[in-house]
Amino acid sequence: MMRAPLVILLVAWLAGCATPAPPEPREIHLAATPEATLREAMHLLMERGYVIRHADGELGRLEAVLARMPGYGVSLRVAGQGDNSRVSFIATRGGRPLPPAVLDPLLTDLQARLGLLP
Repeated sequence: MMRAPLVILLVAWLAGCATPAPPEPREIHLAATPEATLREAMHLLMERGYVIRHADGELGRLEAVLARMPGYGVSLRVAGQGDNSRVSFIATRGGRPLPPAVLDPLLTDLQARLGLLP
């Protein structure tokens, strides 16, 4: 009789250990070189109060955390060739992914900085 509640408790406990789904990135294609895109994204994040934790121009990667809100971070990947680049942003808070739409203002500002908006 004691075995059934113990099994149920064990299953419920193990269900809490399930790995969360990977965050869904917000992607955009830009008519700018990957180097310029990464540089402008880094400057934009710093102006908005982010601290750049890791940046690698050769790999096209950048990771930043918001200085005034602990646990809020942005990860950026830039790929492409010539005058075209693909930018992929992921935002997290406390290690949990945020909806991709949260990044729309950041992407709009990046396009403006690159001179791609009318």
